[in-house]
Amino acid sequence: MRRESSSICNLRSLLVLLIHGMSVVAAQDLLTVSSSCQSHCGGIPIPYPFGIGKDCYLNKWYEITCNNNSSVPFLPSINKEVVNISLPDNNSVPLGLVRIKNQVTSLGCSNREDGNFALNVTGSPFVLTARNTLVGVGCNNRAIMTDIEPQIGGCESTCHVGPSRRVQNISCDGYRCCQARIPSDRLQQISVQVESFDGNDTTTTSGGCKVAFLTDQGYTPSNITEPELVYPNGYATVELGWFIDMSNNVPIFGTGEICVLDVNVIVNRSYTDKRCVCDFGNYLDRSYRSCSCNYGYSGNPYISNGCKDKDECDLVVGRHTCGDGYDCVNTEGSYECRQRKSKSPAIILGLGLGFGLLVLAIGAWWLYKFIQKRREAKRKKIFFQRNGGLLLQQQLNSNEGNLETTRVFSSKELEKATENFSVNRVLGQGGQGTVYKGMLVDGRIVAVKKSKAVDEDKIEEFINEVVILSQINHRNIVKLLGCCLETEVPVLVYEFIPNGNLLEHLHVESDDYTMATWAMRLRIAVDIAGALSYLHSAASSPIYHRDIKSTNIMLDERYRAKVSDFGTSRSVTVDHTHLTTVVAGTVGYVDPEYFQSSQFTDKSDVYSFGVVLVELITGQKPVSFLRSEGNRTLATYFITVMKESRLLESIDARIKDSCNVEQVAAAANLARRCLNLNGKKRPNMREVSMELERIRDSQVCIQNEVDEETIEINVGDYWNALFTDSSSNVTTTSSSH
Repeated sequence: MRRESSSICNLRSLLVLLIHGMSVVAAQDLLTVSSSCQSHCGGIPIPYPFGIGKDCYLNKWYEITCNNNSSVPFLPSINKEVVNISLPDNNSVPLGLVRIKNQVTSLGCSNREDGNFALNVTGSPFVLTARNTLVGVGCNNRAIMTDIEPQIGGCESTCHVGPSRRVQNISCDGYRCCQARIPSDRLQQISVQVESFDGNDTTTTSGGCKVAFLTDQGYTPSNITEPELVYPNGYATVELGWFIDMSNNVPIFGTGEICVLDVNVIVNRSYTDKRCVCDFGNYLDRSYRSCSCNYGYSGNPYISNGCKDKDECDLVVGRHTCGDGYDCVNTEGSYECRQRKSKSPAIILGLGLGFGLLVLAIGAWWLYKFIQKRREAKRKKIFFQRNGGLLLQQQLNSNEGNLETTRVFSSKELEKATENFSVNRVLGQGGQGTVYKGMLVDGRIVAVKKSKAVDEDKIEEFINEVVILSQINHRNIVKLLGCCLETEVPVLVYEFIPNGNLLEHLHVESDDYTMATWAMRLRIAVDIAGALSYLHSAASSPIYHRDIKSTNIMLDERYRAKVSDFGTSRSVTVDHTHLTTVVAGTVGYVDPEYFQSSQFTDKSDVYSFGVVLVELITGQKPVSFLRSEGNRTLATYFITVMKESRLLESIDARIKDSCNVEQVAAAANLARRCLNLNGKKRPNMREVSMELERIRDSQVCIQNEVDEETIEINVGDYWNALFTDSSSNVTTTSSSH
């Protein structure tokens, strides 16, 4: 018996489930909205259970008609034009909303008398919501809500108030307009009545046009001023709530699962499934049902698969809910904030390896730079010693006060100043090196002399120039600013002399008229003589230049002469000559006596100056193959001219017509004395300087005491040998002690 009872119970259960499943399938098929149903009317969405056309709405209460001409949705069940339809949502009251147009009640606004319009939706699934209010507009207007027994409500508006009340009129509180809330949010029937009152008389139509209406919109004196502006419109919008009437046992289905069950199964309690939430209960003595999509879903809960999962991670709230270190992950109906997982071991290993290689590369680069810096410092130290740095320090230290006036530049400073010794910066080249134009960081323009590659025997020559120039302070001698010994070849830094050398102005064809006056040439001769006189007698110890020539005479911005290039100079003891093993100097300027004896004296500089003075007088080069073989040097040519009394013929044509002949003759006679082959009979540089100053000041005293025997010596014999002997070492050849 027990087995039979158990079998019967199981059979009954299976039968119930089968019948229930068949009913669900049938209902789902019934409530599936056809895709051919019209979804909009006049731009207004029409969601199910409302619909347009057969099988597109739940029942007659939700039928919408759409006039194709006007495209205005209309609700025939309550005879109202529809403004908007919205579905229930889980954030508001469990009712859907539909806004309709409702007539305005008026009094005294036209010849015809408008009746009291009633809104009656009794028996329908529609009710007035609490958002609706009664608004009355006009003077002496009493607006009354009727058909809401046993309650009554209304408001009055008047135009007879004080000025202060008018100014403060910011709401419809009785001045020109009034408003009152409806007494209940479950009303299905209401009427609006307008009365006029004037003192005790409540039956007249005094006060003009008056209107009253129900509306879900807020009205203030700012948007409603005169009843005449409301009356022509004829309607106001009213908000109705709607629900599903379950009195007829109509099954409603949610998205894929039963959202509303038979009322006989679930009564007076709420039921929710995964995608939608439904509210059960009694409303106006009727069973009702109102459904909305659950949190995390959106759409229409009244059609199959109408509620769709929404991606909260794409919403502002989703993005900002998860904090740092967490990622937003969308889930069915919700989202999760998951902590970011650590990178895979391979990525971590790759990053670590990459970082390690980067550190290794940086370390290798730093080590390379460190080694390079050490190596460069070592090279600079070697260069400094090789270029005579220690010797320079010793010599400068032996001369008190001179060490402070000589600056030692770094190689980087001079490379920057000369654009890395660019060929575009070359000012000229001499026997001892190349001169570049540069600009220091303080803006000073300088001349940078980079010596040629020299051996250790010639380093003393460079150091000698530095030492000599460091002792000199004369306006007609180029000033040494400093030196650099940490380069492969030594470098000197001089003040920049802008107008080049004397040779360029005397012998290079150009439009330069600087040398066109005898006064200018005489002043240059005075400057040179003064500088040499200072070197020979006024300096701390006599200094012999040993390479006086026009290329070593620089002209500043005022064309004042400055003696330069002391590469072969020597500082000697007073009353001693200087014996050399190799003759140094330049062909055409070298003293013949020095050439024969290799003994350089102060009179050797006098001879070279005499050649420069003859250049200034004649404008001719010191050596020229255009002259006869015996007169190829300017010195032999000039002595011949003076002997034959042809001085006027030899004067430079550029100054011949405007010069002071007496001054030129006096200067020529002085030059002749300077070129005497016997050095002892030459004047010293002090005498030469004083004589030139007297000539410049026109205190001319021409001395004709010239040893004719000396003049008759053939000076050309010494120089003719130079032009035929290719092994001669005269031209700018350095000497040694």
